[in-house]
Amino acid sequence: MSIALDQLTDPAVRAFVAAVNAGDRDAFESTLTPGATMSDDGSDRDFADWAEREIFSSAGHMDVLTQTGDGLGLVANYRNDTWGAMRTAWRFTVDNGKISRFETGQA
Repeated sequence: MSIALDQLTDPAVRAFVAAVNAGDRDAFESTLTPGATMSDDGSDRDFADWAEREIFSSAGHMDVLTQTGDGLGLVANYRNDTWGAMRTAWRFTVDNGKISRFETGQA
């Protein structure tokens, strides 16, 4: 069973998931610090290219299954039109209420 969006405890992570699920590029970018970085399956990626390919042009969507006690780690069923559905892990670094880095990959 998925965790409702309003049950995600970290506000920056909650805003990130909401923006991904809405396909809202402006809201997504507003969750990030300038120069935010990310990795996918252990490899650093170009953030803008990854977000375009994995989220915005392929209808990315996260159904959060679990979160860590600090709210900065998630396990989610992630799906998009390119890869279909997969179980993924997410770990966020938040600085001053904005995401400065996240790491994702198959769980």
